Amino acid sequence: MTTNASPAASTLLGLLEHVPAEKTAIILPDHAIRVSYGSLRTQVQALAEQLAAAGIGPGDRVGIALPNGLPMIVSFLAASMAGTAAPLNPAYKEEEFRFFLEDTSARVLILPPDGLDEARRAAGDRVPILTIEMDGSGIVSLKGVTGRKSIAAPSVDSVALVLHTSGSTGRPKRVPLAHRNLAISAGNVARHY
Repeated sequence: MTTNASPAASTLLGLLEHVPAEKTAIILPDHAIRVSYGSLRTQVQALAEQLAAAGIGPGDRVGIALPNGLPMIVSFLAASMAGTAAPLNPAYKEEEFRFFLEDTSARVLILPPDGLDEARRAAGDRVPILTIEMDGSGIVSLKGVTGRKSIAAPSVDSVALVLHTSGSTGRPKRVPLAHRNLAISAGNVARHY
């Protein structure tokens, strides 16, 4: 499949790089914070480098169980850069978390500082938990991960995201999606709206 997008725009972070840095990317009305595209790119890069410092590399699955919001957005994009994002529904029960963590071979699980006890029990001592925080100015980071490690930009064919089918014939099955797939899909949505 061919696309008019440049190779850089065919990754998730590449899409963000084609928007002027000063433009508003995200508004957090509950916190009266506006996050620019420049700040979002910087935060994603920093968190990806924190993940790399925590041992995440290309192809490593990063489980993420967070409510909707800036920490989820930054975590998802950073995980897709440093490894592969494996988002999980925060409402899952312990046995569901356990299944998905095992099925994806998640190397780590990103959680908020408090709550999600079902996910914490499912991770047990098998999957390290990384805690994500957001400060009062809207900066997201991993608590307790000191230092950063440079990462290589993912290719357009690198797996950015692992989702699961609904499992109509039994157990849900993994569906890997490459950066190119997601970038094309995002471009189609943007053009439509």
